[in-house]
Amino acid sequence: MQALYFDGNLELKEMPQPQPRPGEVLVRVRLAGICRTDLEVLKGYHDFQGIIGHEFVGEVAGPPESPFLGQRVVGEINIPCGVCSRCRQGLALHCRERRVLGLRDKNGAFAEYLTLPAANLHRVPDIVSDEAAVFTEPLAAALSVSEAAPAGPGQRALVVGDGRLGLLVSFTLALRGLDTHLVGHYREHLRLAEPYGITTWLEEELSPDDFDLVVEASGSQGGLRLALERVRPRGTVVLKTTVAGHIPLDPALVVVPEVRVVGSRCGPFAAALRLLARGWLDPRPLISRVFPLSQGLEALDFVRGKGILKVLIAAGPSRES
Repeated sequence: MQALYFDGNLELKEMPQPQPRPGEVLVRVRLAGICRTDLEVLKGYHDFQGIIGHEFVGEVAGPPESPFLGQRVVGEINIPCGVCSRCRQGLALHCRERRVLGLRDKNGAFAEYLTLPAANLHRVPDIVSDEAAVFTEPLAAALSVSEAAPAGPGQRALVVGDGRLGLLVSFTLALRGLDTHLVGHYREHLRLAEPYGITTWLEEELSPDDFDLVVEASGSQGGLRLALERVRPRGTVVLKTTVAGHIPLDPALVVVPEVRVVGSRCGPFAAALRLLARGWLDPRPLISRVFPLSQGLEALDFVRGKGILKVLIAAGPSRES
């Protein structure tokens, strides 16, 4: 099969089709999404070597006895050991021995096939197209903000960063009834948030007001500082971005206003699929371009361009709605 393999250098190469372990299924990948984290892997994040990519929608191709056989699925990316103290405490997502699809000790989705434990899979409702379903993982990550920082309707929220993740976070906060604002650098990106009732700002025009909740989704040093400057005293800042480097933090911006800073990572797939199936949220306008897997290297170059949102890699035929 064809796959995008990284071992310090990224190349498109022929590799053996993976064989599922006991409890795993074989998935024929239909579409995969390029995430900022994939680009950070190429910079050395997690020191990962293998097939990259972790956002996907596919069709179960085996084993023959699988109840998922022939079904369209998406999959949670963390594979915990299940026996360590963290797993026994209900912290499986933080298992020290976990493998992570396309990120840590587990070949990923930029390939014709992948394997995952059957327990990680979620069926995709027939009404949801592949182009929407491929957003399940990042949409679930956006929903996890609600778990990290519960907030009630009417509270003021600011999302810093108008990229792929920032837009999805702003959509989900607005659907919760928060007075949601989004700040970024691209007017064309900000316009995508307006149908959700979101107030949008270019950074140089941002209101000086404070916010109860600020979500940092830009992954930049300036974005973190802006988040800490605009959260109200005793408010909450949620950090969403993972990067290979280090971003300096001025402790005074946290200590003096007694700000709560929390991290937020993976989220609920079932809830994300419900939003997509009910039509409450449509991520497809975020798609900038779709490349075939044979042009995967070009896709990863293209996504680095300024103003590019979601780039997809098609490893097989997709189902549109």
